[in-house]
Amino acid sequence: MAQQNFADKSFSAVQIDRKDIILDGRLDESFWSQIEGISDFKMTEPTEGGDPSERTVIKIAYDENYLYIGATFYDSDPSGIKSFQRRRDAPLSTDDRFMWIIDTFLDGRNAYFFEINPGGLMGDGVLVSGQGVSFNKNWDGIWRPWTYIGDFGWSCEVRIPFLSMNFDPSSDTWGINFQRTIRRKNEELVWSGHQRNLGLFRPQNAGRLTGLKGISQGVGLEVVPYVKLDRARNEQEDGVSYTENTSFTGGADINYNITSGLKASITINTDFAETEVDNRQVNLTRFPLFFPERRDFFLEGANIYQFAPSSGIRPYFSRRIGLEGGNPIPINYGGRLIGRVDRFEIAAQHVRTRARDTLPVEDFSVVRVKRNFGKESSIGLVYTRRSTENGTELFEPVGDRHTLGADLSLNTSQFFGDKNLQFQAFMVGHNPLTLNDTISDFWDRTTRGIRFNFPNRPWTASLSYREFGDAYDPVVGFNRRSSFRRVEPRFIYSPLIEKSKVIRELTWEVSFEHLMSIEWDKLTQNARFTPFGIRFESGDEFSYQFIRNYEQLLSDFDILGDGTIVIPLDDYTNWRHNIEVETARFRRVSYELEMNFWGFWTGRRQTYSNSFTVRPVPGINISTEYIYTNVDLVEGEFDTNLVRFIANFDITPFISLTSNIQYDDLSRRVGMNNRFRYTVTPGSDIFLVYNHNWIDEEMGLRTTSNTGILKATYTHRF
Repeated sequence: MAQQNFADKSFSAVQIDRKDIILDGRLDESFWSQIEGISDFKMTEPTEGGDPSERTVIKIAYDENYLYIGATFYDSDPSGIKSFQRRRDAPLSTDDRFMWIIDTFLDGRNAYFFEINPGGLMGDGVLVSGQGVSFNKNWDGIWRPWTYIGDFGWSCEVRIPFLSMNFDPSSDTWGINFQRTIRRKNEELVWSGHQRNLGLFRPQNAGRLTGLKGISQGVGLEVVPYVKLDRARNEQEDGVSYTENTSFTGGADINYNITSGLKASITINTDFAETEVDNRQVNLTRFPLFFPERRDFFLEGANIYQFAPSSGIRPYFSRRIGLEGGNPIPINYGGRLIGRVDRFEIAAQHVRTRARDTLPVEDFSVVRVKRNFGKESSIGLVYTRRSTENGTELFEPVGDRHTLGADLSLNTSQFFGDKNLQFQAFMVGHNPLTLNDTISDFWDRTTRGIRFNFPNRPWTASLSYREFGDAYDPVVGFNRRSSFRRVEPRFIYSPLIEKSKVIRELTWEVSFEHLMSIEWDKLTQNARFTPFGIRFESGDEFSYQFIRNYEQLLSDFDILGDGTIVIPLDDYTNWRHNIEVETARFRRVSYELEMNFWGFWTGRRQTYSNSFTVRPVPGINISTEYIYTNVDLVEGEFDTNLVRFIANFDITPFISLTSNIQYDDLSRRVGMNNRFRYTVTPGSDIFLVYNHNWIDEEMGLRTTSNTGILKATYTHRF
């Protein structure tokens, strides 16, 4: 089949007077009836290219300052419409939904992502198409939807300020695409690029929105001040006494659009009090765990900072700034530059952290530049610097630590006409971490690799090779393991079973991960086989996988970190079996079960992960997760238990209360995070946060710390 010319799918936006629209979700204003909308959607699932079971009509209008989207989602059974979620950016795998992307620069690489459900939930993000899809859903734009449910189905009116997006003012044409989900039928409808290897999340498959003339970003200045009142009580080292502290602070972010595509920002006395807590994990491996970034300041521009994303290399990891062991380090100030100039994408920042306890003042600098060429390819550089004040006076003298990396992506979506083919190469290196390092050479402090990728449906395949030097450890990056060479081929076949009324999709997968030392000796080997994965028409899923694992342990491994159970160095070969069951999430009660049965070092390991979610009424989601692990080795036996309880009470899309309680019996600590958020207007919020931590002792729970925080933010645009 020849590649479809998606530019042929286009329609025009109609200019209106702002006084003519009343935003209530009903398209009953006279101008809506005069706009010719689009309705030529096609199925992605359950039948690729099939005609939709329900009709969808999309219309677009605009004035000087706002883009308006009016959509009608006809439904023959309105009582079957699913709308459980209300909290911003909540996953909509439970609900009917309307998603769209806007490629404001018409480059087929970057786009703004938006989604809503019939209850008016707002979800948004920024996506980049290249080596797979990079999707940063933590970007929160300032916009708003209004929705209405009636006997025809449901409808919406959406208002997006042009101030919320960067764009080329000299162009009157943007890329745009839409997708509708009818959840009870698990039906996915796409306007442009309905094939499974294309779709909404690939801007190069979008259609065209024309007729945008005389639109404005205004002055381009945005000021976001905050004030915060907090009271903290912390246990002292004696385990008996406490210190109490009350503080009132403030700060601000100032953003200015230097051009329509390039934004500069300054942050003063940066605060992250409202940030959600990390999900606790139990680490029974030899390597560090990865926790994703959650702080807003570091999430903006995250799509540009990504480096060789399909290869999992992180020469820059923002959690190395302002955090130490998961505890916050105050940030005095920071500055950043994010955006694009012609075919260059640019992200740069500088942050200074405050001295705290034994940690001195530090400066962090990061620069990322990508040059796009061809239709889908790019080449880029990343540079990081970490400078420690009085670093030469530390126990191990440190100077400025620099990291430099380069990555190349060669991509096409027209291989054999309509297939995707990708190539990626990268190399990263850094200088010595201490002034006393006279042993390691530069090659020891580098990582490098290549990757071939064939990401299509139903066939997907990849082949990658990577090397990590003995001393590779980027100080503003994240790295799990060094000193190895790795090759990994992977093949996946996942056809739709279009004639079945029971099974929607089957999946078979084979992969082989082979790790060697720098001297080419075998270290780790994982042969993975998925003989079947089943996704049912009902939305339920079931899969089974088995793995043959080989590990060469080069030194004794203290698995609990307390010397009680130590695995001796040796060669180990074991088998692992994984079973996963997941019920459809659109039900009021859903359940997930993952069972792992391992041969584990000198014995065995069993892990049962259970997740139970109840959605009694729209806006209330209560989840309980329990992970139990039993390890029985020649050296000893132990159990671990991790419990997580999360309750979301979302009164409206603008008023929400979240409670997160976690406990694990390795640390014997209980943590509770309660967060109330009231969005006065998009961009201006009031937060009330209460954190409480306990330690589990023989006599019961003892408080180690508790903190109450009241914070208000306000966004003003000029």
